[in-house]
Amino acid sequence: MNIGGGWHTDHSYDWEPALGSILVARELPSSGGDTLFINMQSVYASLPAELKIRIAKRVAIHSNEHIYGESGYYAGTDLAPLLNGSEGVGNAEHPMVIRHPQTGAEVLYVNPGHTIGVKDMEHDEAITLLDVLYEYAQQPNFQCRCAWRPGSVAI
Repeated sequence: MNIGGGWHTDHSYDWEPALGSILVARELPSSGGDTLFINMQSVYASLPAELKIRIAKRVAIHSNEHIYGESGYYAGTDLAPLLNGSEGVGNAEHPMVIRHPQTGAEVLYVNPGHTIGVKDMEHDEAITLLDVLYEYAQQPNFQCRCAWRPGSVAI
């Protein structure tokens, strides 16, 4: 089972998300396994003005219940005993646009793995807006590929 194989932001479903993540290559698959990262600061900076206006002051709803909850995705996998129904299930709300804590730069803060809606917006309208943002963000020019080797570390 591939944990975190889709686009996501680690722990965005926590009220106080992690400052960052550290990944270490301990075991590698025989082929594939690269990790793609998206620069969400660059994504936000290049968004069309009308889209920036549309998301300004909006709050996104983040959750991991659909993944780790008792009826979540992992419930039917080989990792269910480790991940299903864990005490780490959470929901949180965060601005769709946050500021980098050191530079103050604006950063788009939504992700298809954990962002499940937009506060005070009808579900269908929110999903349509989020899908537009995800499609925009996943353009190759915003991506960085990590080709893992034994002992590689990504921060």
